[in-house]
Amino acid sequence: MGHLVRCLALAEEFLARGHRVEFFGTVEGVGWAGRQLAARGIPLHPGPERPADLVAAARRHGLDVAVLDSYELDPAGAGALRAAGVVTLAVVDGDTRGQDADVYLDQNLGAAHGPLPGRLLAGTAYPLLRDAVVAARPATPRTATPVARPRVLAFFGGTDAFGAAPVLARVLLATGHPMDLTVVVGRADVEAELAALTPGRGQAVRPVPPTDDLPALVTAADLVVSAAGTSTWELCCLGAPSALVCVVDNQRESYGRVVDAGLAAGLGELPALAAAGLPGRAARAGAARTLRALLDSPERRAALAARAWATVDGRGRARVADAVLALVGAPSRS
Repeated sequence: MGHLVRCLALAEEFLARGHRVEFFGTVEGVGWAGRQLAARGIPLHPGPERPADLVAAARRHGLDVAVLDSYELDPAGAGALRAAGVVTLAVVDGDTRGQDADVYLDQNLGAAHGPLPGRLLAGTAYPLLRDAVVAARPATPRTATPVARPRVLAFFGGTDAFGAAPVLARVLLATGHPMDLTVVVGRADVEAELAALTPGRGQAVRPVPPTDDLPALVTAADLVVSAAGTSTWELCCLGAPSALVCVVDNQRESYGRVVDAGLAAGLGELPALAAAGLPGRAARAGAARTLRALLDSPERRAALAARAWATVDGRGRARVADAVLALVGAPSRS
């Protein structure tokens, strides 16, 4: 879902400039994803996997630019497309996987790479954010506002594939702090786990399905708890006071940098928080202390929000589109 959402943001930029956009890949089992493409009138085609098939698809559809955002595609596909005269953008998260692209995008904080065959766009000047996020960005950072019963939003990707929502909901409730907790839920089994929770005094839990209104939910929340994936940059752009959990290994480096920079609070890694026995109890207790401190202090929340808001300005996708389109029609590097 993170790959799809950032590609959707770039697609919106190209469409706004009058270009034609087509998607290649699979969105099966995620109704929200398919609706996003349909709402924008973007055709969806099966995703070619072999380099030769990528080139054939580019020729069949008359593509001038190919955006590759996958950890699974054959890395040779980028070079094959470029050799065929297709300007190629490789969206990466640290590891370029040896792709030979015209442009590389790594939108993670502090991203750095050695010499690459093409141009590198790295860091928080370049996050790809959707229209709905950019439109919801506040003109100024939020101020410290005391609230007796904070509104907390928790979401962990389109499907919460690793079951983070029940784990973090339990940690939030364990703070004992009054709260209205809204949890975005994309799976029936996760919703069932949430329904089995017993909130404490002054606490309420409300599950909601994946929604186009997520930016509005973020801006209305006093605290957001989320995975340390691509949504991190949406939260920064919106100036949300956030606490992040590292859900998978490839989030670890970015998670550490974001927390160290004070853009969000860190709750640790999901496997540790979900673990049984003393280690798991200790990890959950530590996360609960962090959350309790944020729920108790509007000043701490406002400080996180201000640093996050100042870091991501919402114009990253325009910068990326400028860099890519400047190469269309330019002489080949080969």
